[in-house]
Amino acid sequence: MSTAKSLRLALFTFALITLQACATYYQQHLDFNYEFEHGDLQQALNALKNSEAESKSRFLFFANKGLLLSVLGDYEESNAFLEKAFLFGEDYRINYFNEGVSYFTNPNFTVYRGEDHEHLMVLYFKAINYLKMNQPQDALVECRRLNIRLNQLTDKYSSPEKLQRDAFIHTLMGIIYQSTKDYNNAFIAYRNALDVYENEYAKMFHMSVPEQLKIDLVNTAYWTGFMEEFENYKTKFGMQDYTPVQPDAELVFFWHNGLAPVKTEWGINFVIAPGPGNTMLFTNESMGMVFSFPVEEENDRRGLAALQFYRVMFPRYVERPLYFQTANLEANGAEYPLQLAENVSKVAFQSLRQRMLQEFAKGLLRAALKKVTEQSLRKKDEGLGALLGVVNAATEKADTRNWQTLPHSIFYSRIPLVSGEKNEVKLKLLPGEGSGTDYSFTYQPQKGRTLFHTFSSLESLAPSYSF
Repeated sequence: MSTAKSLRLALFTFALITLQACATYYQQHLDFNYEFEHGDLQQALNALKNSEAESKSRFLFFANKGLLLSVLGDYEESNAFLEKAFLFGEDYRINYFNEGVSYFTNPNFTVYRGEDHEHLMVLYFKAINYLKMNQPQDALVECRRLNIRLNQLTDKYSSPEKLQRDAFIHTLMGIIYQSTKDYNNAFIAYRNALDVYENEYAKMFHMSVPEQLKIDLVNTAYWTGFMEEFENYKTKFGMQDYTPVQPDAELVFFWHNGLAPVKTEWGINFVIAPGPGNTMLFTNESMGMVFSFPVEEENDRRGLAALQFYRVMFPRYVERPLYFQTANLEANGAEYPLQLAENVSKVAFQSLRQRMLQEFAKGLLRAALKKVTEQSLRKKDEGLGALLGVVNAATEKADTRNWQTLPHSIFYSRIPLVSGEKNEVKLKLLPGEGSGTDYSFTYQPQKGRTLFHTFSSLESLAPSYSF
């Protein structure tokens, strides 16, 4: 077989292989997503393919399996998989061959590293699992890991316009410390959470401080003996007549509402024109974007200029809007609203925005390298060059992988319980329109104990907007 024919066969085979990966990550796992979104969690667990554990998306395999097992109540097995996801994030090493191949095909050839907020959510679910198993000291270990990750984010992002801290994670650390009667560390964590809600979340996400956090901050200030802070925060929050009361026992209830956004892709057309020196400029005037790419050979420069424009694909999120808008807990004749503590969907959008300039640069470099290679091949064999052009266009894809089984938002509330007795608690979920949905739970805590409960509602509306 001639060299040209061999190369044509190789390109054709390569095109077939890469085209199989052209569907989005969500579309590639439709069977799993269908079962999960319809609440058949055991079937969703069965749909997870064990081969994925060795794939380039193994972080997502570990994370998805860990989350599913947690919802199903298998907390020890859940933590085993979540720990694998955590260690992968800690030990990840770049495969430079795959990184290089991705510039001539698409970024799906690289190992998925996980988003910053996804790494935090891994540790969140681990901590919650330990709390449900009544292992608060192990939950505190996850707190320390969370604190290390938060410090890494602060070091990673220096701009005040970027999300450096996570208010909910600080709140969670305070809740765990408070459950172990470590009121000093709980107070510090709550104070940090308040600072992030007021100075970062209010601006980025238009979120207010949860009322429960205000109460917990005032309580731990009082129980720690920080009377000046106690009085200052009471005045700040308009709680002048409030007096902390130690309940017999408590329930901290987390509501995982809806589903996280799905990552898909969008394309931008760039005009290609000669730039100063041996460079080509990729320009999109409507978006105010100009990217310069050096070209050594004049023929390649003229060849790129003759193309006039090229379409480059980038990742974007599509939100899955909430079906249930609010929820309340009813217990012992009192009502406790569940309060928004983390909008995971908005955090995901912000995480992607923070690195979009990097995504643009990588995408345009990928496009330029593809076209330079194509033009070089056309000089040797016009047919092969044309075939490579088809392959290049077909394989121009964005990385659409993300942890799609995460909740859209996390709400929480704390309610007092009577120790030694059966406490009936009703959860009422309320959609934007129509009647609500009720669930009932019974708790019989020991004196001084804090119980933890999570409830997941997977309902969502049709996607409404994207980035």
